[in-house]
Amino acid sequence: MTAPAAPAPDGSLWVFGYGSLMWRPGFAYARRCKATLRGWRRSLCVFSHVYRGSPERPGLVLGLDRGGACAGVAFEVEEALRETTIRYLREREQATAVYLERIAPITLERGERVLALTYVADRLHEQYAGRLDREAMLAYVRAGAGRSGDNPEYVLETHDHLQAMGVRDRDLEWLSAKLRAGQ
Repeated sequence: MTAPAAPAPDGSLWVFGYGSLMWRPGFAYARRCKATLRGWRRSLCVFSHVYRGSPERPGLVLGLDRGGACAGVAFEVEEALRETTIRYLREREQATAVYLERIAPITLERGERVLALTYVADRLHEQYAGRLDREAMLAYVRAGAGRSGDNPEYVLETHDHLQAMGVRDRDLEWLSAKLRAGQ
């Protein structure tokens, strides 16, 4: 079992989201803002066997992979909801143990640095897809459907949310254009 996430000085919890957590966190929070995590990058590097695919027809979802920087969203959770939120995130993000729970420093949009709970791709897990070419990504995304819906919906929602934040992700832009054009 993973050790509890380190609390902020006031007992609150920061959570860093870079994929569906940005647009569907599923937990109550006191504050939400843009944030950057350095040393990790957003990547469609995880085969989804539950939420956006199945073992027979895997979808493709985002993970944090080593290198670069990732713009995302930070959520501040009040101390009273800290343990409930951690339990919820572990249930959601650890369905097949493809993500590793980490506490990492992030920089909030106004320059403040805090420690945040986040989930990174486990490169040793069988669902780790690594770096796929765009055509392969598109094929997995088109085919994937799982407990949380169709894989194309996940890609489009994430792309649209990033675009609204002023964040470019070239792979998601390309995939979104292809999906919307029906190609």
